[in-house]
Amino acid sequence: MNEISTPAWVVLEDGLVLAGRSVGAPGTALGEMVFTTSMNGYQEAVTDPSYLGQILCFAAPMIGNYGTGPGYDESDRPHAEAVIMARSGDRGGAAGPTGWNTWLRERGVVAIEGVDTRHLVTHLRDRGAMRGGVTTELDPDALRELVLAHPVLDGRDLVSVAARPRRSMGTTGPLIAAIDCGMKNSIASRLVAAGCRLEILPAGATSDEVLALDPAALFVSNGPGDPAAATSVIDAIRGTLGQVPVFGICMGHQLIARALGIGTQKLPFGHRGANHPVRRSDDGRVEITVQNHGYAVQSTGLPDGVEIIRTSLFDGSVEGISAPEVRAWSVQYHPEARPGPNDAGYVFRHFVEQVV
Repeated sequence: MNEISTPAWVVLEDGLVLAGRSVGAPGTALGEMVFTTSMNGYQEAVTDPSYLGQILCFAAPMIGNYGTGPGYDESDRPHAEAVIMARSGDRGGAAGPTGWNTWLRERGVVAIEGVDTRHLVTHLRDRGAMRGGVTTELDPDALRELVLAHPVLDGRDLVSVAARPRRSMGTTGPLIAAIDCGMKNSIASRLVAAGCRLEILPAGATSDEVLALDPAALFVSNGPGDPAAATSVIDAIRGTLGQVPVFGICMGHQLIARALGIGTQKLPFGHRGANHPVRRSDDGRVEITVQNHGYAVQSTGLPDGVEIIRTSLFDGSVEGISAPEVRAWSVQYHPEARPGPNDAGYVFRHFVEQVV
């Protein structure tokens, strides 16, 4: 049991109210309420820029039982607006000497435990992702007023907010230009480990800036927000298609699809977890994948020359596309799998081998 016992509240826009107690920083946080089924990787999840604008509920019954450490951050800061748990730990462990709740407090993350997360998760599965709030300082009625005034995620371009400044990584191999839409550290590390150099440009970079690097290929990263709203990145991709090979992951997958003329759509409650089965079209094999996305590529209205190469076995949604004529392809899931199953780790090697 944690010593901190400050009362806290979770409120959804449809009126659901759940009680809890504070274990993180005090305050009030607003955002889209989502959940992940992953049992580990809590530090990686909270520092994943893809969670910008979202409040993250962990469905697993215990979170924080192996500590935290500096080697597990996926960016330069936490991006989830708040964290909701059934029970949390605050001791060091295999990941490092700092307890999870201490880590959250030190970084100013509003976090609460003692919440009926089973109720919250089933509610979101039944009714879909929606706006919500977490507070340690307001009553539920006051919090709901703030929730209802908060903007929805649809139509919001958050990739430019999540992107970091231009930077370089790696010393050998082909030069890959990467557009940072909220790029996880482990994605960049896995690309370098696969044998390439990276020149990482923040979202907003133009196709001319990309092509001026004379890259062997373009990579488009994961990131937060509505892909339809990230028009500057879509334009940049469109300007490079057919000029160099293009590959994307997660948000990058959706943005490549839109650059090819394919629509995207909001999923009812998204895919977030480390146990998502995906079938490959070429050989029928199934990969268990890590996923974190609330939007998906539409399966209808594909232009000539574009094919679906990966499909979710959960709901049949598109998990990968290929456009061989313009040398573009993408996957919806996270092959870096930090943490998670490594079934899809070959994807980085395959990409680099294509451009050597």
